[in-house]
Amino acid sequence: MNKKQHDRILNTLAKSFFQGLLIIGPFAITIWIIWYIVSSIDNIIPTVSERLYPGITFFIVIFGTTLIGYLGNKFIIGRVVVDSFDYLLEHTPGIKFIYTSLKDVMTSFVGDKKKFNQPVLIRTTENPAIWRIGFLTQKDLSSVGFPDHVSVYLPHSYAVSGWVVFVLATNITILENVSAAQAMKFAVSGGVAGFHSDDTIIKNS
Repeated sequence: MNKKQHDRILNTLAKSFFQGLLIIGPFAITIWIIWYIVSSIDNIIPTVSERLYPGITFFIVIFGTTLIGYLGNKFIIGRVVVDSFDYLLEHTPGIKFIYTSLKDVMTSFVGDKKKFNQPVLIRTTENPAIWRIGFLTQKDLSSVGFPDHVSVYLPHSYAVSGWVVFVLATNITILENVSAAQAMKFAVSGGVAGFHSDDTIIKNS
């Protein structure tokens, strides 16, 4: 076997290894994350999982959360109970700050009052024109002394973080036919994921 054939074999093996890593990696990490979440919830009440079977605490928590959400939305009594606890926690010194902060963050992502549901582009420079993708969070900032301005959340790529900026409404462009999930995936992946849509229309606000 000459050097050329040897290099070709090594190159083939290396490509095959990285291709296998590309296939197995996301799958293995996904399974690991799911298992970590399930086992972490199971450890809340370890005796239950040990006596019955692994995962039972996880399913109890998921079922209980779903049931509470259903009762809180569909039945008046459930709504009254939820609102009463909400009022109590929002007016309890010390707890108020923690509860309201967590509530605002969670309602920004899920529920009927989601904030990150309007993807936009924000112009950061004029010449050359450079745009960043973000989410419109407030349409009117007149109450804080910024008339004709809006607030936009700009997520960081490959990180669970971001920053909020105040900009003139004329400096943003609304992304139509792009869902919030697609926009977030595009931003977090550094644009690698793409929008997966050939019909994306950009419309000036």
